[in-house]
Amino acid sequence: MGNKNFYITTPIYYPNDNVHLGHTYCTVATDAVKRFKEFQGYDVFFTTGSDEHGQKIENTAKEKGQEPKEYVDGIVENIKELWDKLDISYDSFIRSTDPKHQKNVQDIFKKLYDKGEIYKDFYEGPYCTPCESFWSEAQLVDGVNCPDCGRPTHIEKEEAYFFKLSEYTDKILKLYEDNPEFLQPKTRVNEMVNNFLKDGLDDLSVTRSSFDWGVKVPFDDKHVVYVWIDALSCYLTAIGYGHDEELFNKFWPADVHFVGKEIVRFHAIIWPALLMALDIPLPKKIFGHGWILFDNDKMSKSKGNIIYPEPIIELYGTDALKYFLLREFSFGQDGSFNMDKFFNRFNSDLANDLGNLVSRTVSMISKYNDGVIPEPTNPAPIDEELKEMAVNTLEQVEKYMENFDFSNALETIWKLIRRSNKYVDETEPWVLAKDEDKSRLNTVLYNLAESLRIVSVLVYPFMHVTSDKIRKQLGVEEAVELEQAKTWGLLKSGNKVNKSEIIFPRLDIAKELVRFDDANTALIESRAGDAPVLTDEKSKPDVTIDDFAKMDLRVAKVLKVEDHPNADRLYLLHVKMGKIQKTVVSSIKEHYKPEELEGKNILLLNNLKPHNFRGIESAGMVLAAEDEDGNLSLCTTISEMEDGLTLS
Repeated sequence: MGNKNFYITTPIYYPNDNVHLGHTYCTVATDAVKRFKEFQGYDVFFTTGSDEHGQKIENTAKEKGQEPKEYVDGIVENIKELWDKLDISYDSFIRSTDPKHQKNVQDIFKKLYDKGEIYKDFYEGPYCTPCESFWSEAQLVDGVNCPDCGRPTHIEKEEAYFFKLSEYTDKILKLYEDNPEFLQPKTRVNEMVNNFLKDGLDDLSVTRSSFDWGVKVPFDDKHVVYVWIDALSCYLTAIGYGHDEELFNKFWPADVHFVGKEIVRFHAIIWPALLMALDIPLPKKIFGHGWILFDNDKMSKSKGNIIYPEPIIELYGTDALKYFLLREFSFGQDGSFNMDKFFNRFNSDLANDLGNLVSRTVSMISKYNDGVIPEPTNPAPIDEELKEMAVNTLEQVEKYMENFDFSNALETIWKLIRRSNKYVDETEPWVLAKDEDKSRLNTVLYNLAESLRIVSVLVYPFMHVTSDKIRKQLGVEEAVELEQAKTWGLLKSGNKVNKSEIIFPRLDIAKELVRFDDANTALIESRAGDAPVLTDEKSKPDVTIDDFAKMDLRVAKVLKVEDHPNADRLYLLHVKMGKIQKTVVSSIKEHYKPEELEGKNILLLNNLKPHNFRGIESAGMVLAAEDEDGNLSLCTTISEMEDGLTLS
């Protein structure tokens, strides 16, 4: 078994300085697969990384007064820090700015050009800057919006090099037909065929000339290579392509690329077409997982519904977060997240089931046998069901893991945990402890401890910190191996248990909701407060009079100021603008007392899209200035003006 190889990847993520649960989900799942395959005896290579080129990066860095590389360096460090907190066991973090990768991109582009797969022409069409994608008119949503991110596109025309993607329509369709496991789940195949392939593919623009931040075309430095050729080929560079032939031949083709459903098109159409053109073997599988939604809406910084992983990790532990993400959602489908669900599953599965089983088992061994795991000498028929379930659980878990069905794999393990708790109630050790003959009690206590030992093996790929805690309390010192879950009776009688803290204490959900919300909101506010570094007055992009005209700026009179019921640092400002009255949430509480605001005129952005701040919708934004020392002053008019007047 030791010479089997397995290559698995997450997407090469766009470097986002606000990595939320949606980004975390795929990485946690990939890590679980890596650990499980290693358990099965595979030599596993796990690649993740960052896609750091493109117009959006260039523009954002300029707004912050930084060079693009300087800007992404800081973000990448933050991402790596989060993966360290989650103990993600990646083998390669490939950056598209790595010199060896940039050389590969140029070599790949030149090879495609020399083979006649790429040609130069002009392109004009709808372009989405955030997605770095051109779209056809037919693909747009509502005639203008990007089909991937939903943002408005704009028309761009420029000279470009094109990849002959149109010649690969039939080849991609045949790929799906001949290899039904290539694209999973099956719904993704239907999406690709119906949305992109059935009417034929268009040739793909693979360079840009309107910005400079990217890998230069080796024979035409006016052009930079299109971001998706750049990003996708990271999977090759990370595994040795172009610089370590032995490593590349060992692990390529990839066994599975895990990707979010919004980028399946690039991985299931463009990527195999490029590899076909390069005469490189195709990956064995593309798996397009669903989104984590927040109360059935996609998590988004602009929507203000972001849940960050850091507060969950800090308050409840890495394993609690990993367990919830893998158990709560079916990997190929969308799933709705909220903290009530997290706390309820924490209490039911982690505290009541697993935590309770560990606590009561170790406590009874401590109480009834001086902390020593006894020898089982008096078996009974009731023991057999527990033993049989324990040694057969791994086979079921392996079947689910072959299909990346993490939820059912964990549910199978939890059936054993619940069965073990039921065994306690059936055998009543506290009653057996009253008998002079302790042989039956000793057998029951051993069976419970042995069941927990097997559980500690089964949960290791998903929750290795918890596994280690269980094994430590049972006095097990041997390294964890998967085969240990197939045999009953490996736990040594005579081991001394180590009773310690409850591994998952039950939570008061009402209190924890407030506690978590405070921590998450503080993080949101701190990140929102990261102002760009402005080098001069022109650091922000110019706007036109038409842009300014879109803003409805009004004089507003503050009628009443109230404390936000769910946030210590926020005010509710009830304001009047002529006949219009509305409520605005503002974080100016530390700067003003209510009596300093009530009856005063302020300036308000009236047509800001409504935003929910911890249960209260805010319908506007007050204007204020803040100096370097943090002193804040609300904006108003020099002369007394009637409320409702429009600024011009």
